[in-house]
Amino acid sequence: MMKAIVQRRYGPPDVLELEEIDRPVPKDGEVLVRVRAAAVNAADLFLMRGLPYLIRASGYARIGPAGRVRGRDLAGQVEAVGGSVTRFRPGDEVYAEAEGAFAEYVCVPEASLALKPANLTFEQAAAMPLSAGTALQGLRDRGRIRPGQQVLINGASGGVGTFAVQIAKSFGAEVTGVCSARNADLVRSIGADHVVDYTREDFTRSGRRYDLVLDLVANHPLSGFRRVLTPKGTLVLSSGNGSRWFGPMGRILRALAMSPFTARKLRPLVAKPNGENLVFLKELAESGEVTPVVDRTYPLSRTPEAVRYLEQEHARAKVVITV
Repeated sequence: MMKAIVQRRYGPPDVLELEEIDRPVPKDGEVLVRVRAAAVNAADLFLMRGLPYLIRASGYARIGPAGRVRGRDLAGQVEAVGGSVTRFRPGDEVYAEAEGAFAEYVCVPEASLALKPANLTFEQAAAMPLSAGTALQGLRDRGRIRPGQQVLINGASGGVGTFAVQIAKSFGAEVTGVCSARNADLVRSIGADHVVDYTREDFTRSGRRYDLVLDLVANHPLSGFRRVLTPKGTLVLSSGNGSRWFGPMGRILRALAMSPFTARKLRPLVAKPNGENLVFLKELAESGEVTPVVDRTYPLSRTPEAVRYLEQEHARAKVVITV
């Protein structure tokens, strides 16, 4: 048996309950990981509440999530390996993005797993997979970032944003971070060349132009973002709550419809787990170019409180569960 955070219905953080359930057994190609830390993400909030409603029609029961273990990011130690696994062995320190991370043990496909950065704690490593992976895919794969470019990160103090600032700097860009005044020092400390306080200045009307904008907040219309792009600039859309039925899909579809009619590129981002990206991020972490920022940590038994803090208190950077 093992302890895990289980959700049996949609609703507020109180629907997340600590239970004892069967410990998983690794199948062929899987690795059983003893979880030492797990990170809380916005994706956990959407699944917890079942919003947008489109979530409930895509593999989830209409009434509730049928006792699913929550959590997506983890770091820990290999406990056992299934058949055909060759890259890992018991005792290895690893990290990954995998469903069911809010638990003492989880099975992870070998291809989704990577060795943990040696210079990071388990808590720091657990903060990386989804958020740093999203930032990397947004900047490198969708934005095609290049040295010397002017890059703006809208939402620079959040979980993805703090990684995006550092990753953009590692690619040689000049980075502007948009955040509140209380987070300005944090964003500067992780490498931003310029900081815009969104409570005092609307960057979409400042007159400054950027080669690449990574939008993590969706607090401006598409027309505003297009206004700050250089003639051949790129806007990467990564977030936005949108409607209760379809979430950010309406905004993404509008961007796709507009993109063919302008030299400026409007590209939606749907990040996917990728073990090779984790290896790349491991190298950035070990070289000191990327350092995870952890706002708070909570024990597994207080996971609902951690989720509530992320949802209601505008957490800076990452919130992590220790197991």
